[in-house]
Amino acid sequence: MKQEGKRHIAILGSTGSIGTQTLEVIEQHNDRFVVEVLTAQDNAALLIEQARKYQPNVVVIGNETHYETVFDALDPLDIKVYAGEKALCSVVTMDDIDLVVTACVGYAGLKPTIKAIEAGKTIGLANKETLVVAGELITRLALENGVSIYPIDSEHSAIFQCIVGEFHNKIERIILTASGGPFRGRNKSFLASVTKEQALKHPNWEMGAKITVDSATLMNKGLEVIEAKWLFGLKIDQVEVVIHPQSIIHSMVEFEDGSIKAQLGLPDMRIPIQFALSYPERLKSNFPKFNFADYPSLDFEKPDTDTFKNLRLAFEAIDKGGNMPCILNAANEVVVSAFLKDRIGFLQMSEVVEECMSKISHISSPTLEDYVLTDKETRVKAIEYIR
Repeated sequence: MKQEGKRHIAILGSTGSIGTQTLEVIEQHNDRFVVEVLTAQDNAALLIEQARKYQPNVVVIGNETHYETVFDALDPLDIKVYAGEKALCSVVTMDDIDLVVTACVGYAGLKPTIKAIEAGKTIGLANKETLVVAGELITRLALENGVSIYPIDSEHSAIFQCIVGEFHNKIERIILTASGGPFRGRNKSFLASVTKEQALKHPNWEMGAKITVDSATLMNKGLEVIEAKWLFGLKIDQVEVVIHPQSIIHSMVEFEDGSIKAQLGLPDMRIPIQFALSYPERLKSNFPKFNFADYPSLDFEKPDTDTFKNLRLAFEAIDKGGNMPCILNAANEVVVSAFLKDRIGFLQMSEVVEECMSKISHISSPTLEDYVLTDKETRVKAIEYIR
């Protein structure tokens, strides 16, 4: 039964980094939010633990082989248990859900996000790949269904916070900040022999393995460039990237008069998560606060797109448009998985992505089915190139 006066939240990918931090925010403000749905792909043990603590109405385990384990644990608690992609796409349409946090990893977030938008649900978007793969489709559906998409990525949340109250003023450009990852300033000869253990040591953020590797290759920033283009209705030449090693300024917006607004704070994903859940309000938090005396200088530099080709490839993909960003994303998901399994080197990841972009057929005005087929074809080709 719906608790009036509270926002009922569905978290897709509740066992990942963003999902677990979303639950921390909800727990801190349990007078404002209720957990309605929790989902995970494979981590049945943590999903069960979360469900016992937060008592959602429904849980979904994506990997159907874990269904009996989850069902046996939660059925006595009167928690409904489902499994598989179809169940995931179905539960996001439930009447009691007010906001869907899309925190699942990669392309897997696309279909349930579409279903949630079609059902008129507000979206807290942490799954950037949804807009990378099908930004034109997603933004059109959101407009047609009157759905608000609130960004959870720290950079896009920063931009959103900078333009609140400025909606009548034209944006000249946005500047996305990037830490540069663990290999900032390194050359190709160094990168040729780096290991996954080195790549997973991000200097500022605690994140999942996939996004951490993407940050090390600068692909994460490339994906964010594409996401920003669709979220804020920009031309690609209005989006810039600057390396900012301290990760204190999360991004900036420049307006026509030359004024630049920036959003600052410690590297803590709970801040943008909370803003997305509570918008238009700002809720009090007990998160650590920024102290200027601890950061006497903030540094900025141009990204090295010769060494870190993925950022350049992302700009090329969105400039070409159509299904090209889908190709970029699918190839990248395959190569990151291979890198994490020690099947491919660090520099080879961008080589395979570039090869896929040059060989897979370009479709200028793709349908959803085209995106699905492009994703499948690209994954097959990427695996072939790795072999």
